[in-house]
Amino acid sequence: MTFRDNDSMVNPPIDKLIKKAPCRYALVVALAKRAKEITAMAKNDEGQPKKKPISQAAEEIYNNKIIIEMGD
Repeated sequence: MTFRDNDSMVNPPIDKLIKKAPCRYALVVALAKRAKEITAMAKNDEGQPKKKPISQAAEEIYNNKIIIEMGD
């Protein structure tokens, strides 16, 4: 996979991204799970993502496309 050089976790800002989850652990787990899903979808579609999967997952959480909830 190829990615742009300027693709990083700077956008969305991490301090605002942390507010989207009940705790940092939940945020990290949600980001990892979603990035893994994005990678699997890209492999199945044989297409190359424009962004790193972790950056795309962070944007989805920041834009409320993915909501993080903790179970019991």
